[in-house]
Amino acid sequence: MIISFLLRVWRSLLWATFVLAGFTSPAWALADAVSFEDAVGGAVTQAPLLVAGQARADAARAEAARAAALPDPRLILGIANLPVTGADAFDPRVDDMTTKQIGLMQEFPAKAKREARQTLATRTVEQTVAQTLADRLAVQEATAAAWIATWSAQRQLAALASLREPASVAARTAKARVSGGTATVTDALATQAAVLELDNRIEAAQAEVDSAQADLSRWLGRSEPIAARGEPPRFDRLPIEPDTLLASVDDQGPLLSWRAREASAEAEVAAAVAEERSDWSLEVNYGQRDRAPDGMPRSDMLMVEVSIGLPVFARNRQDRGIAARRAELQAVAAEREDARRVQQAAVRRALVGWQAAQRQVARLEQDTLPLAHDRAAVALAAYAGGANLQAWLDARSAEIDLQLEHARLLGELGRSWAALAYLLPGKEPQP
Repeated sequence: MIISFLLRVWRSLLWATFVLAGFTSPAWALADAVSFEDAVGGAVTQAPLLVAGQARADAARAEAARAAALPDPRLILGIANLPVTGADAFDPRVDDMTTKQIGLMQEFPAKAKREARQTLATRTVEQTVAQTLADRLAVQEATAAAWIATWSAQRQLAALASLREPASVAARTAKARVSGGTATVTDALATQAAVLELDNRIEAAQAEVDSAQADLSRWLGRSEPIAARGEPPRFDRLPIEPDTLLASVDDQGPLLSWRAREASAEAEVAAAVAEERSDWSLEVNYGQRDRAPDGMPRSDMLMVEVSIGLPVFARNRQDRGIAARRAELQAVAAEREDARRVQQAAVRRALVGWQAAQRQVARLEQDTLPLAHDRAAVALAAYAGGANLQAWLDARSAEIDLQLEHARLLGELGRSWAALAYLLPGKEPQP
């Protein structure tokens, strides 16, 4: 009869555990709580990193708009052929060649150079935009991981808190048996120690919750801790098929900017090659002469001058610049290939971890945890009926460890899911 009653109580407590694990407004959760979708969406709209990326993209577009523009013209003011020695020094009327000049000079860089600069500026815009998109995916993943860590820590605390009442029941049972002379004081002390140990576990779990909530608040720009509310996404489903992930490494967030970086390096080579082309400039000067000392007028002067750059020392100048840019292009290409291999290995590891965590969580939830629950319930009922206390202590310790392992594996599964779900732009889970 006692065993049957305790089993019913235990089943009720287990049901409460799963309700708490599903997070239907646990009592200890902070009033300021966010769902998974709200957390990820809110982080994207206000992340300083993304604001900085947008500002850089705007700056790159502004630079690109003027990349191919001609240099500003120059205004020339001066005096030419002014005598500075002799009795007539600094007298502009003495020498026929002395003129007061005003003119304009315009430089015309080679068309190939201007086109190369425009191409390079466009590639810089593309690189900045790609990096901003990669940063967006990184912010989404980090926020998702922070929310999942908070959710997992809250589940752990809820599971441990649900074990507090059975521990108290054991302590009261031990006291009753001591009073009835069917147990020793050692049993009572052991059950009290078990309660205290569980309280320590709960305190540690609360600290993990506080830490996780503080990390989540960082991504949402809040000063107060934020709790996780509601259900997480389905961790057993990815928004992208694993085969697609493995086949699209070049398009994933960590590699988004590398394609643009390589294109920028190619544009640098083209710009260096364009340096072999000659620039030219046009200068027009109007010179005004003073009247002669005898009062006779002097005609004004006009000068038109065209200058052309002569890259005659290309071997030691332009050729070396081209060689340097080509070496940099080769380096960028090699670095991109290395980053690609690193990313491919990371995706494979994440997939392996995600699949393994799924199997472990399923095994715990379907077999191991129910067995541990029943074992602890039977041991507690048996102790109430006069059996040895050690069996319940062992069963209870095993159940606590399994609850902690379950919460840890759920967090690991969620983090593996987040690492894979936010790899491809446009394919990530939509808040």
